[in-house]
Amino acid sequence: MNQQGRVYRTQGVVLSRHDYGEADRILTVFTPELGKQQLIAKGIRKTTSRKAGHLETFTHTSLLVAQARTWPIITEAASLESYRHLRENLDAIGFASTICELVDHFSEADDDNRLLWDLLLLALRVLDQYSYHQSGADQSCPASASCDPNLFLHWFELQLLAITGFQPQFFYCLHCHAEITPVTNYLSLEDGGVFCPRCSTGREAVEAIEPDVLKILRHLQRTPWAELQSLKVRPALQGAVDNLLHRYLLTIVERQLKSVHFLRKLRTQMKPG
Repeated sequence: MNQQGRVYRTQGVVLSRHDYGEADRILTVFTPELGKQQLIAKGIRKTTSRKAGHLETFTHTSLLVAQARTWPIITEAASLESYRHLRENLDAIGFASTICELVDHFSEADDDNRLLWDLLLLALRVLDQYSYHQSGADQSCPASASCDPNLFLHWFELQLLAITGFQPQFFYCLHCHAEITPVTNYLSLEDGGVFCPRCSTGREAVEAIEPDVLKILRHLQRTPWAELQSLKVRPALQGAVDNLLHRYLLTIVERQLKSVHFLRKLRTQMKPG
């Protein structure tokens, strides 16, 4: 970020936006150095606005911002990555909306978080590439060869939790700290991890977690995405992972996530039969 006086330049990804007044918009923007920021784009809803196309949701943009009394004002905006293919795929839009909402919930204003910034850009690039493959535009790589966005979302969620300090413990018992073995262990969403069979005895609010589910979670938690792109997980197992992570995230944020609800509804509608 290049900051001088009351005007500074930064990069940002637009997480969300809402209309304000007759022609303005309030944008929630995630930046690498200043974390989450609320900025106002004056006159952006006018047909003559030159900034509108550069401040769409998900856009990675370069910003010139002027400090003001209520909200900092975006005076200049230039797109760096627009993720055009992502915007043409309803499925990818659902995943991107979920990712942006999660970043919104797990980030703070004025918090320098380069790791989360890099993770967010990676996520949008992966979804854009996924959409490109799905469109059939890349004849050298059939759509069937692109990544599984559901699996990618689970990977993203676990990386997000690790970066923001909410990483669940899947490798050692929360009580005795013994290494977890491939048997039926017991998960506590409230405690954020797993108890071995012996230490789970007598505990309330624990649930059985089968070895195959725990194996996938551990693999997603510790492995870079580049090494997971070709991983295939059977639907029943992926459904168990999805259910567990969904409930764990709700336990942390303590509220329903609108985009997650939309994505889960979209998945249901797209199921065959």
